[in-house]
Amino acid sequence: MKYRLRFVARILLGIVAVAVLGWLVMALWNWVIPELFAGGRVIDYGHALGLLLLSRILFGGFRGRGGWHGRRDWRKWEAMTAEEREQFKQGMFCARGRRAEG
Repeated sequence: MKYRLRFVARILLGIVAVAVLGWLVMALWNWVIPELFAGGRVIDYGHALGLLLLSRILFGGFRGRGGWHGRRDWRKWEAMTAEEREQFKQGMFCARGRRAEG
């Protein structure tokens, strides 16, 4: 029973979050775009939800981790020594079809 209540609460929270984000996108668009661009039009709530979905597909994905997904790799890069970085670069050039020097 307790888990079912949590599940329903999460679903409701998700629905409310999508509704609020859609309204926020609509408000920001209608505030900025018509003033910034001569051909910019005011959008309604449905178009704002579509724009939110499109931006999520293009920039965020649907796995719950938005933004740049290579952060883990960046930490690996920072932990490498200068020689390891050089070897990695050499390997990348070979993988792209360029001739590695050295």
